[in-house]
Amino acid sequence: MERDEGQRVAFAAPRALVLALLFAAGLALSGCSNLQETPSTAAAPAPPSFEDTLTPTQRKEHERLVASYGGAYNDPKLQGMIQETVTRLVAASERPDQKYRVTILNSPAINAFALPNGSIYVTRGLLALADDDAELASVLAHEMAHVIANHAAIREDQVKQAVLVSRVISDVVNDPDLGALALAKSRMSLASFSRAQELEADAIGVGISARAGFDPYGAERFLTTMGRQQGLRASSPMGRTASTDAADFLATHPATPERISIVMANAREYASPDKPGERDAKQYLTAIDGLVYGDDPKEGFIRGRRFFHPKLGFTFTAPEGFALENTSQAVLGADASGAEALRLDAVRVTGDQSLAQYLSSGWIEGVEISSVESLVLNGFPAATAVARGEQWSFRMFAIRFGSDVYRLIFAARDLTPDLDRQFREAAETFRRVSIEEAEKVRPLRIRTVKVGLTDTPETLAAKMDVPDRPLERFLILNGLEKGAKLKYGELVKIVAE
Repeated sequence: MERDEGQRVAFAAPRALVLALLFAAGLALSGCSNLQETPSTAAAPAPPSFEDTLTPTQRKEHERLVASYGGAYNDPKLQGMIQETVTRLVAASERPDQKYRVTILNSPAINAFALPNGSIYVTRGLLALADDDAELASVLAHEMAHVIANHAAIREDQVKQAVLVSRVISDVVNDPDLGALALAKSRMSLASFSRAQELEADAIGVGISARAGFDPYGAERFLTTMGRQQGLRASSPMGRTASTDAADFLATHPATPERISIVMANAREYASPDKPGERDAKQYLTAIDGLVYGDDPKEGFIRGRRFFHPKLGFTFTAPEGFALENTSQAVLGADASGAEALRLDAVRVTGDQSLAQYLSSGWIEGVEISSVESLVLNGFPAATAVARGEQWSFRMFAIRFGSDVYRLIFAARDLTPDLDRQFREAAETFRRVSIEEAEKVRPLRIRTVKVGLTDTPETLAAKMDVPDRPLERFLILNGLEKGAKLKYGELVKIVAE
């Protein structure tokens, strides 16, 4: 969660939410111009590092993209394993001269993408979901295929054209809203266009994986697991609430039955299911053991209904029945019905403006001036007010915490007195955390464990530190179907501190 200066809140504005999603997704669609690198010879000096080959513009784009996904995730052991996989894939590809560099992104999102210059990005969330080196190879080969087929460069050119069109409408026609809508529509068509390219990238990627000696059926397994994970997320309260974070891998890589069947057909061209090729689960699971899972505590994390930010030093607990999601812009929450929601973010409020004045300043429409009141929450200056729109009503709080002001905004289709009381009680849980309390915080991690003689999916799922449905999450995380039997001594993944 980052400070958000002057942002308007719009729970009931679908277009605003769509535009926020598309802006983030546009990071994955845009890219830099191709880098022409000369292969080194024995007599040549050591080749420059990847960063040294970037132009200032390319470096800025790389840094902006990495920052939008929570920064780079530093794990030399895991990075080394990924780079070894890439080296094998490159040698077996149609472009063995193409240089690639993989960056692990410190994000729980399930995503991977490539830029025209050979930069490949993969999130730790995606790495946590894969089960063996063949599944990892299928993802990397797929993204390499986009570079080989020049898909990324095509997308970059079309994004630039979409931005140009939106600027013409905004500047010449003098209609910013219409320009933004045009850009949104253009990017939606771009996403559709990229989906049409997926089958080509699948075919190329499966071929690269197979020729490199990996099990070509890894693509089918990973697509299936992603589809199950997406289904689990969609059935949760937050799955029905639009997120402002970058769209996940399935937004442009849909795991449809048709696509999975075609990937299977591609794999059969290279290997039979009974002799598929390398599928090293032990090496892969050993490499990801200890991988941070879910939110990084440095950016705040969620445990059930509680949000805790040890770095900033505060915590709060959502009302009963809420599910929370921590994004780079805000903490979002919703109840199971979708009729109630919340948002917590940070803004700058000048010292000469009181919090009551800020709530009345117009950053959200429909404020009832008579409802504005100043108060103190656990020792912190605060103000609260009610705002009403056509579809949603809001109970808003502005809380001054050090040099920051936090906005805690509750939304409801029907703001009854009882619901308003619950929102007030939740706001009163906003408090400072002690240094001792903050130091005890530990991130959740992927832990690989050996299956014991008496272990079952149910007993291992009971050890998972997850908010709900531990068995379902255990099965998806390990690529297992309901009713699966575990083998003594094999490695499986659980989520624990």
